[in-house]
Amino acid sequence: MSIRDWVLHVDLDQFIAAVEVARRPELRGRPVVVGGNGDPTERAVVATATYEAREFGIHSGMPLRTAAKRCPDAVFLPSDPPAYEAVSEQVMTTLRELPVVVEVIGWDEAFLGARTDDPEALAQDVRRAVAEETGLSCSVGIGDNKLRAKLATGFGKPAGIYRLTKDNWVAVMADRPVDALWGIGPRTTKKLNEMGLTTVAALARADPADLAARFGPNMGPWYRTLALGAGDTHVEATPYVAKSRSREVTFQENLTDRSEIDAQVMALARRVAQDVADEGRPAARIAVKVRFAPFITLTRSMTLPEATSDADEIERAALEVLDRFEHTRPIRLLGVRAEF
Repeated sequence: MSIRDWVLHVDLDQFIAAVEVARRPELRGRPVVVGGNGDPTERAVVATATYEAREFGIHSGMPLRTAAKRCPDAVFLPSDPPAYEAVSEQVMTTLRELPVVVEVIGWDEAFLGARTDDPEALAQDVRRAVAEETGLSCSVGIGDNKLRAKLATGFGKPAGIYRLTKDNWVAVMADRPVDALWGIGPRTTKKLNEMGLTTVAALARADPADLAARFGPNMGPWYRTLALGAGDTHVEATPYVAKSRSREVTFQENLTDRSEIDAQVMALARRVAQDVADEGRPAARIAVKVRFAPFITLTRSMTLPEATSDADEIERAALEVLDRFEHTRPIRLLGVRAEF
């Protein structure tokens, strides 16, 4: 093969759970669930679970109590973000020692830009280096742009390597549902399906004007671009920068009193405001998340008149967003997010 530019996507397998198992080798091979304070009798949700736990139908976002019912023998552990951040930095440092450009996009994933005649061999080097330095397993997607590399990783999981380029895009993706595309979620999928667009191939053949009429002049045609497999090819060696800061709390007893609900949102907003100040970047948008009993989660948001780090303004905005909900049911979780 000739030398050419490639994009590799590195995704650490079951990252949070893998970090916890690495700290407790005796748990290897057992169903492990991480979330909340690690107590399945308390209200909290699953952050992640090992593959052994996933075999019981346990997944991220599931209530810990439900996970415990599905797998009573699972080991439940508390979430430890500082530990995950430390291991993540160790992984990214390891990647930067390879002949690649590293663009970090999260705790557990990064794009690599490389010029090579054998991307599979490079991917093997990546997997080997990460395993030797951290003991963690990763999957690597190989593509001719970021979209294809990201999707390729899914086909390589767990602990594998897969290549997805323009050469095999149609063969691999054409008959898959539209939500197989990175960037198309459940709501968009439903709307596309209502238009008769149920597969990637159908979306690729769709009239851009029809899509623009349904989703807007920018988003509509962009969905078709995704279906064609087009994507960014530029990998930048820039550090990961958070897009937002958020705080949330799950209540062991449902909240029904509006004054208490307001007080909790105000407290969360103040904590977020401090995070924003520490970050040194003003917030441009404020969102509030409410989880109603039994388990219905809704989010509302607003764009601020001007970006700010002022705690009073962030609190005021959070309360204004809170007013946009119908408060007819008890509340089990509240969250406030500031987007930069």
